[in-house]
Amino acid sequence: MDLSQKILAALLAGFFLIALLRVFSAPLRLALRLLGNTLLGFLALWAVNLTAGFTGISLGLNPLNALVIGVLGLPGFVLLLLTQWVL
Repeated sequence: MDLSQKILAALLAGFFLIALLRVFSAPLRLALRLLGNTLLGFLALWAVNLTAGFTGISLGLNPLNALVIGVLGLPGFVLLLLTQWVL
């Protein structure tokens, strides 16, 4: 493989990498945002469980509850409280 073939291969690889980044940037951004919101949901659940002795409100600290709060926000928190109350 001579120098011109190496340069051509490097240019094609760079073009392919840029194309992949442009194609997957929106879904990757959405996934990172969902992950961040889920982590904030974990923190909210932890804070609720930390104050459970004073308020009497406690929710399970698990990934599903954190995902519900992360996706739905405050209405998700109310939904989890209502499900605990009903069940």
